[in-house]
Amino acid sequence: MRTTWIGMGLMVGALLAWGCGGESALGEACEEEGADGECEGGSVCGKPDDSAALQCLKTCVEQTDCLADEECNGISGSDLKGCRPK
Repeated sequence: MRTTWIGMGLMVGALLAWGCGGESALGEACEEEGADGECEGGSVCGKPDDSAALQCLKTCVEQTDCLADEECNGISGSDLKGCRPK
């Protein structure tokens, strides 16, 4: 019985650590626009459009870094640019 409780405690702890830590993936929600390290490498937290919630966008330097239906624009609170839907 004690082993079961220890195992369950370890499982819950691992799930909490996984859910609360780490960086958000491309397209996932994020909390602070332009924040460094909130999104995984190659992406930045920004708004995909004027009315949307924040999410991790692919970083870009120039238009050719984005897909044909996206545009490379600056992200508020940083010197980075992100690919946003046109």
